[in-house]
Amino acid sequence: GRLVESGGGSVQPGDSLRLSCVGAGFPFSGAAFSWYHQAPGKERKHVATIYSTPTLTEYSDSAKGRFTISRNNRENTVYLQMTNLKPEDTGVYYCHRKNYATWGQGTKVTVSS
Repeated sequence: GRLVESGGGSVQPGDSLRLSCVGAGFPFSGAAFSWYHQAPGKERKHVATIYSTPTLTEYSDSAKGRFTISRNNRENTVYLQMTNLKPEDTGVYYCHRKNYATWGQGTKVTVSS
């Protein structure tokens, strides 16, 4: 299977972005997915997870209240809606199929004034 992320870009503090992750080559609807953030020079950290039951989600403390993870099984896509972006949200965001060694190539987000 494979995952392809998109939607990153350069924005100002307070702006919003929606990241997308399209999956292929595996049973998408039964899979759980996570988004991870890797800031420059730092380790990759968990941001959010969505399970096959789409109402079942988990968030890191920094993501709670600002980010929303969702999925569209008809389009094999997982989303990360990010609002009120902060400079510390800068980095590369990766999509991961939970419990599998399947990662996307990442999409870069830069938050700067």
